[in-house]
Amino acid sequence: MRVLVVEDQARVADAVARGLRRTGAAVDVAGDGGEGLYKARINPYDVIVLDRDLPVMHGDDVCRTLNSENPDQKILMLTAAASTDDLVEGLSLGADDYLAKPFRFEELVARIGALARRTGEVRPTVLTHGDLELDPARRTASRAGRDLDLSLKEFGVLQELMAADGAVVSTEQLLERVWDENVDPFTNTARMVLVTLRRKLGDPQPIETLRGAGYRLR
Repeated sequence: MRVLVVEDQARVADAVARGLRRTGAAVDVAGDGGEGLYKARINPYDVIVLDRDLPVMHGDDVCRTLNSENPDQKILMLTAAASTDDLVEGLSLGADDYLAKPFRFEELVARIGALARRTGEVRPTVLTHGDLELDPARRTASRAGRDLDLSLKEFGVLQELMAADGAVVSTEQLLERVWDENVDPFTNTARMVLVTLRRKLGDPQPIETLRGAGYRLR
């Protein structure tokens, strides 16, 4: 899951980003509304966490613009106001959910996860492919009943491959979905994670490399 956090309070933005990364999410951060809109236009995000009171471009304007350009984009608005009128106004702008500050981080994570699952494509709760089973909600993965004990990035890569259900996933797609904007696109990061993932999966090896195209599950 890839998330954009648009928040001008650096302390809050960093805390949210660190917490989400510990759950395995790839997180980008923007410090004002203009930067947030720019990043949202060039990167695909499962969820955008958008503070309402932003410099450069107000959060309401960012939300309204994103909703007009991409109605399917999932947006969770943050605000210091908790009145019913604020809630109604925020949702009327196109936000999918609304959370008042201060908030419990566990609630924020739960709401982000719920929004990420609200896509037009219905996906199974638990992914299976052959003797592989992966549960995104519980962060567990197994092969033939054996726990794989994967790192966050290994889990993310396997999840993308299993969600593709045999279709080819390019290195660029893996970097886009599992890592954040700070990753070097010319790095061997994805390849090295695939090496350790393959080792943990064991034989017969389920991941196939298609030279010049990417990877897929056999």
